[in-house]
Amino acid sequence: MTGQTILPADTDLVLLLVGGGHAHVAVLADWIRKGAPGQLHPVLLTPEPVLRYSGMVPGWIAGQHKIDDGLVDLAGLAARAGVTLVSDSCVGLDPETRTVRLASGGTLRFTIVSIDTGGEGQAVQKLGNDPRLIDVRPIGAFVRQVANIGAPQNVVVIGGGAGGVELAFALRNRAGSIARPSVTLIAGKAGLLAGFAPAVQRLAAGALARQGIAVISDDARLDNGVLIAGARAIEPADCIIAAMGSAAPGWVRDSGLATDKAGYLAVNAYQQSPSHRFVFAAGDVAARTDRDLPHSGVHAVFAGPVLAANLRRAAAGKAPAATYRPRWNNLYLMNTGDGSAIGSYGPLAAEGRWVLALKHAIDRRWIAKYAQLAQKR
Repeated sequence: MTGQTILPADTDLVLLLVGGGHAHVAVLADWIRKGAPGQLHPVLLTPEPVLRYSGMVPGWIAGQHKIDDGLVDLAGLAARAGVTLVSDSCVGLDPETRTVRLASGGTLRFTIVSIDTGGEGQAVQKLGNDPRLIDVRPIGAFVRQVANIGAPQNVVVIGGGAGGVELAFALRNRAGSIARPSVTLIAGKAGLLAGFAPAVQRLAAGALARQGIAVISDDARLDNGVLIAGARAIEPADCIIAAMGSAAPGWVRDSGLATDKAGYLAVNAYQQSPSHRFVFAAGDVAARTDRDLPHSGVHAVFAGPVLAANLRRAAAGKAPAATYRPRWNNLYLMNTGDGSAIGSYGPLAAEGRWVLALKHAIDRRWIAKYAQLAQKR
């Protein structure tokens, strides 16, 4: 299909959603409830028919969820919203011709575009290549790889953020393991849970120690097939999990759209590109220009309804009006894999089975909300 435009020739006005991330799930929900915006043909471009909710992946590894429990049915939501689903990936965007280039070789044209693809894994670029290396991003591929790694005896997790900490706990308590694997967490020079309150860091450090998970506060690299942290070799390592955050997709940097210094798509308070007013974005692919906002699924979830409102106004030829103003702090719930969890809210911290019960309730409610929308007829 190289060079072909895959929508019907008479489809002139297109509102294109690129990516099936957390924010676009909220947009699809808005279109189901209120109808898709006006005169534009709605299209969703995504390589997967489902969104895997990353917050439930550690619980799946530890046997607390089934593998499909954390899936949102993108195809079902699109069908309910009257949206054309295109199963492919974006590898390029030209704002001058208003076209998206697809991995398959085709193109999609658009009138207005919204981008929520997430970032790209950067483990190989930061560490070096190794057959044992598994990047957390993209999350769908990560789950498939972890499901097939067999029974590693020595696991190393690289990344001292909340994601790396949760995965270290989960892999130490991996369901189905005859013997618990040895787990080492390389947190980096920034240390364990940098940016979190000292009380949270203390609880996490205590839980890691109780479970026999070694923590190394040094940066990691791969050198001729050897994993090194600081000046020491961390071997043997049967499996190396990289939870190091994401990088901006190369096609964003090459698109001609405004970006920040790291190459993420720049957006203003309305989730709108400052260089091209018909381009919107949210989630890890985007960077706010009006405030310093960390890349986090929490912010993508909350930005979703704002994005939906502004896309509706843009489709009607109106200027966007809704803005996402982050709260002074957010609730983080970190699964420790052993039936407990650590909660963090600003300077406050708590640990216990009730924290895990709260996390499960919040996660399952979020999934159930979209499952009901996708199935309702």
